[in-house]
Amino acid sequence: MSDRVQGQVEEPVTVRVRRLPAGADLPLPSRASAGASGFDLRACVTAPMVLEAGARALVPTGLAVAIPPGYEAQIRPRSGLALSSGVTLLNAPGTIDADYRGEVGVIVVNHGTAPVTISRGDRIAQMVIHRLPPVEL
Repeated sequence: MSDRVQGQVEEPVTVRVRRLPAGADLPLPSRASAGASGFDLRACVTAPMVLEAGARALVPTGLAVAIPPGYEAQIRPRSGLALSSGVTLLNAPGTIDADYRGEVGVIVVNHGTAPVTISRGDRIAQMVIHRLPPVEL
């Protein structure tokens, strides 16, 4: 499906996604609805992770992505998770550069007042793909 941008038809960009062995059973990132901007990322933890109030942790996703040159991926909080439990991302938005090929990890922080348990497959963040303009400094 193509989008109109300033009167031009833009071809969709392809982002290669690779499931790492630890995440082989988890679904690929997907949009929760047709109008959603972000692709949900899921926790690839081997056991439930308890995030105490005020604590932060790196949550693996079990995925590696190949962002094409001229693009970036932004990792953003999920508003429902932030509202319900106070869990958000510490470095929001996190950036995945076009030349990074390692596992995508999500730095979460619990700003709530109670511990939060993150289980395997929980939706913990969303990934939004953006085109970068050519810039010279």
